[in-house]
Amino acid sequence: MNWDVLVIGGGGAGLAAAASAAESGASALLLESERELGGSTQLSAGMFTAAGTSVQAALGIDDSPERFFQHYMDLNQWMLKPGLVKAFCEQAGPTLEWLLGLGVEIPAAVSHNAHMPGLCRAGVEDVWRGHVPKDQGLGLVQVLTRACRAGGVEIVLGTRVERLLHEDGRVVGAVADGVEVRAGAVVVASGGFARDPELLDRYYPSAGRAGDALFVVAAPGSRGDHLRFAEQIGAAVTGREWGLMLPTAYFQRLHHWQSGFPPPSRVYVNGHGRRFMDEDASYAVSGGIIDAQDGPVWAIFDERARRGLPPGYAHWTPEHVLAEAEAERTARAATLPELAEMIGVPADALVATVERWNAQLPQGRDDDFLRHRTLAAKGADGPLDPIAEPPFYAVRTLPAELVCTHAGLEINASAQVLDLRGDIVPGLYAAGEAGAGVLGPRYVGGGNAVANALTMGRIAGRGAARTSGTA
Repeated sequence: MNWDVLVIGGGGAGLAAAASAAESGASALLLESERELGGSTQLSAGMFTAAGTSVQAALGIDDSPERFFQHYMDLNQWMLKPGLVKAFCEQAGPTLEWLLGLGVEIPAAVSHNAHMPGLCRAGVEDVWRGHVPKDQGLGLVQVLTRACRAGGVEIVLGTRVERLLHEDGRVVGAVADGVEVRAGAVVVASGGFARDPELLDRYYPSAGRAGDALFVVAAPGSRGDHLRFAEQIGAAVTGREWGLMLPTAYFQRLHHWQSGFPPPSRVYVNGHGRRFMDEDASYAVSGGIIDAQDGPVWAIFDERARRGLPPGYAHWTPEHVLAEAEAERTARAATLPELAEMIGVPADALVATVERWNAQLPQGRDDDFLRHRTLAAKGADGPLDPIAEPPFYAVRTLPAELVCTHAGLEINASAQVLDLRGDIVPGLYAAGEAGAGVLGPRYVGGGNAVANALTMGRIAGRGAARTSGTA
């Protein structure tokens, strides 16, 4: 059987593409390599960053796609193609409204984190754009799956595509499990490549700076099939050395919501023993700030902070931190000068840094790095405790949690894949991590990847339906 649209990948981007193609009147087949749908979207909080939405309007927030575009490009130092990013910023809001119409629930309420439904601060934007749905990323996947089934999309699980069919300069289908599947247009939405060490070395080698501390939280299917497709058909690849690495403690091996969070009363210092950032800065910028420092970065806190860590997590608990200190992997000392010697930073600088931190944060202000504003956005109650009760601890902190990769098939504003000359590859679209150019050197904030996947997936699905002659 010939299909109007073939979608490769059943994560958020693939589901959005298939649902949109079916909505446009196309017959659609979705092939997913894993045994369940959802990919990395299902593992996420489901936050979706968008501007000019009904949720924002209900909260009295004046925003627009143009403001979103300006912020997005400025944060990425204009290293992305403006036309593509403009299309994404303009369509992210309508895509969110489409999701709401399908049954996704996002209350018009203030949210203080990625697991509280409502509107929250996604990154370092001037207005809040992080839309957090009820039921998280799993809820998005469930709603999109229902939309696919209602539209007659045929979904086949456990089927990995080996190669694309490329005839007379046009993509006309794919080969999966040795069987040819022909289609009027193909959408590649197979995810990233975080689970393939060889492709990481080739396209995102800086992730290797984390060394033994590196761990991956992307979906198991993130094996880089899109990059292999590019080699097969001569498609262009862009986004090398771009991706999202979250700052973590050296002893973490799970996502923060499982590993736990460092104590609020902590100060980050660099190799000079100096504080250099807001410790709660968005991961849109925090990884880059840490990477820019001289020497290792250390989280400094005291005994009261250790004892106050909440139970129920895998790593950031009083017991685990104590065990790391007893094993001499976490530095611990009776005084700050002794701690400084252990971690190799100037003692006078570390003492002065902690004294200055104690003079500000426990008083509810941070003249140097404005952390009090970040804490307020997160709904923190009251000022922080001083760092004053010995013993003192130092935990090495670095970007080591690999969330997503940004290198993929180069696409235009219509999600069409481009060849090495910059021309369109007829019949081929890409979205999500597989379609590169929206996710750039700077991750704009929580919800950037989900918004990219679903927005560009929707654009790709509708475009593929038109290409096949059904829309």
